[in-house]
Amino acid sequence: MTYTDWVQRGQWLAATCDMSLPFTQEEWTLPSGILCRSLDRGILEFNPPQLPAQTKDIILSSGVHGNETSPIELLDRLVRDIMAGRLALSHRLLVMIAHPTAINNQTRFIEENLNRLFQVKNEPRNLECDIANNLQDIVSNFYGRSTAVAPERWHLDLHCAIRKSQHYRFALSPFTDKPTRSASLFSFIQQANLDAVLLSNRPSSTFSWHSAEYFGAQALTIELGQVAPLGRNDLTQLDDFDRAMRLLVSEPQLVETKWDSNKTPVYRVNRTLIKQSSDFFFLFPTDVPNFTFFDEGEHIGGDGETQFYIEQGGEAIVFPNPDVAIGQRAVLLVKPTSIEEIL
Repeated sequence: MTYTDWVQRGQWLAATCDMSLPFTQEEWTLPSGILCRSLDRGILEFNPPQLPAQTKDIILSSGVHGNETSPIELLDRLVRDIMAGRLALSHRLLVMIAHPTAINNQTRFIEENLNRLFQVKNEPRNLECDIANNLQDIVSNFYGRSTAVAPERWHLDLHCAIRKSQHYRFALSPFTDKPTRSASLFSFIQQANLDAVLLSNRPSSTFSWHSAEYFGAQALTIELGQVAPLGRNDLTQLDDFDRAMRLLVSEPQLVETKWDSNKTPVYRVNRTLIKQSSDFFFLFPTDVPNFTFFDEGEHIGGDGETQFYIEQGGEAIVFPNPDVAIGQRAVLLVKPTSIEEIL
């Protein structure tokens, strides 16, 4: 059987990761009337036969890091249900398994962190640069082909954290001067029962930032639990998110709810520490969870002659990783905040 045969049988993930199956672009219509376009290995576009007046153009991406597998499994189930006619769509939908080579290798990436390559087009120096360039083109084409008069663009880039976290499921809202922090987006966050939200304070080069910055998409990077091998994720812990994601793509319009500040903690990035030398280090243990709080004045690490101390009022750590490449982010230092002023 061909790659497309396997996808049509509901084996999208298996076909994507089977590199012995040659890929060819194809399109076909499902019995439900949905037009399915296979754009690249691991990338499917779905176009419903009828679209509501207030239609969305939605991207759901996974596998940007190859060892972050629970989102890949969630999207595989979603695609299987669309193929079988168990899930109707009300909006154009693009789903992605971004880096099948890294998935097969059971590693975050092969040569370079893919989720740092979405600021501009990259020189073709390695596989990750080629993938990032291709994904940028696919995103641009997808949003550009919208038939909506006033398109509402969404992009949820789904990940897992390397380490444990005080908040098992949390969202990161990328920084941009576009109006990408809507009431609908934050309604989705609470309907998905995400445990926290982190507001970025500076532009980055992540996949979700790319869609927010260049296309004005309601975009989030969403961390869904901790890294685990394929097939060994407890997806029941993600039931609320899965339900909200399916409602997002299937319901003509999301029901907006008033933000409940008592339900979901909100943080803002206070500082970003960039690794400047091979002498970078942390003083806290490697298994300290994300969002662990440190008191004002605590000495948490250093980089050459520079020493890092916690600032006034205390800060929590998110994504600490002393082993990143020089020039990349080694940790976010965050503080509690509220979102009332942006809604």
